[in-house]
Amino acid sequence: MNKIEAVIFDWAGTTVDYGCFAPVRAFLEVFREAGIEPEIEEVRGPMGVLKRDHIRIMLEMDRIRGLWKEKYGRDPRQEDVDVLYSRFEPALLGILDQYSGLKPYVKETVEALRDRGIRIGSTTGYTDVMMEIVVPRAAKLGYAPDCWFSPDSVGGAGRPYPYMIFKNMETLKIGSVKNVMKAGDTVSDIKEGKNAGVFTVGILEGSSALGLSQEEYQALDEETREKLLKETEEKFLRAGADAVVRDIRGILEYLG
Repeated sequence: MNKIEAVIFDWAGTTVDYGCFAPVRAFLEVFREAGIEPEIEEVRGPMGVLKRDHIRIMLEMDRIRGLWKEKYGRDPRQEDVDVLYSRFEPALLGILDQYSGLKPYVKETVEALRDRGIRIGSTTGYTDVMMEIVVPRAAKLGYAPDCWFSPDSVGGAGRPYPYMIFKNMETLKIGSVKNVMKAGDTVSDIKEGKNAGVFTVGILEGSSALGLSQEEYQALDEETREKLLKETEEKFLRAGADAVVRDIRGILEYLG
């Protein structure tokens, strides 16, 4: 493969917030306030896309749409998306500082990348306002990418569109998609990377796709752990991942 000049990381579930629990908690809260009880799989399914789109996708799910119709006597509408999102953002902002801790091995891996002269970019499904909380907290803990871009920077066209990656490339002065790696923890991350034409890696441990806290993961017996890792790996590969690694250190094997 070509020599990697820049690695573009996702945030929640990839570099911070083991298991990606902040948005899950906020989505559950706003749907429950509306009288709808989503299943965790329904909440995590669209993870990584723009948060407003995430709500819309959940409302389009057969079971949730049925519950909504049962409660309100009609299918969900755009104004319902708007109302739920207006509640979601303050709910998430109120807890983000509790979920901005670094995942294991992030600092060491980023240091190893920098030692090789590799630049560090990032994309996210969070908005700029949300990132104003996450970025300084992560920096205090020792992780500060060279740049980051949210869907706000690309007219709301977040994942799976590739534009946030291209903004990173422009800022980092990377001349070809062949010299870029995207690493993330959701199917949306994989699709973003593939749509951009970059080498795309799925990270398993602590991912939203796996959906477990660090304590829950460590408590698994080996057989169950390996089964869940394999299932998540296959999900990433079906989405088009070029590689899947157990934790963030694994990307160092694919730098070309």
